[in-house]
Amino acid sequence: MTVMQDPDIIALYFARDERAVAETEKQYGPACRRLAVRILDDESEADECVNDTWLKTWNSIPPARPDSLGAFVCRIARNLAINRYKAAHAKRRDSTLTVSLEELGECLPDGEAPDANGLRDLINTFLDSLDPDERRLFMGRYWHNHTPAELAKAYGLTKNAVNLRLMRTREKLRVHLAKGGYKV
Repeated sequence: MTVMQDPDIIALYFARDERAVAETEKQYGPACRRLAVRILDDESEADECVNDTWLKTWNSIPPARPDSLGAFVCRIARNLAINRYKAAHAKRRDSTLTVSLEELGECLPDGEAPDANGLRDLINTFLDSLDPDERRLFMGRYWHNHTPAELAKAYGLTKNAVNLRLMRTREKLRVHLAKGGYKV
């Protein structure tokens, strides 16, 4: 079984060939499903979310031409899962997703909606500046929604050490965004 490369799959989308969806699902379905399950904590909801991901991807390419198809579809799956989670838990505030978003919210810009591209570039620059261990912990917590206890176990640290590192990294992000002109 040969694996199609991202540019070839994207070319199928531009040709409006339905094989694009099957190839995307074959290559990136498991990763999208893991993200959705971690956020929603419900297998059937995650499956629906992943199915919605393929439709949204089909409707987005073209005109979008992503550099990384994997990152593109995982971002769609993650955003759909978060939206589905928010809709289902509008009144409850007791999950790890809510806690991790609240933690991160302390160092993100407030007030007016920031320039999304500028903010994205600033955050990418920040992530590139982190050492690999800091970046893994940060992305594990705030992108993949792992708990500090799960990260501690995965990286051979104590939960307190993980929390301390995350707190310091959030502070670095806050300072980095302030230097970039974003009021935090």
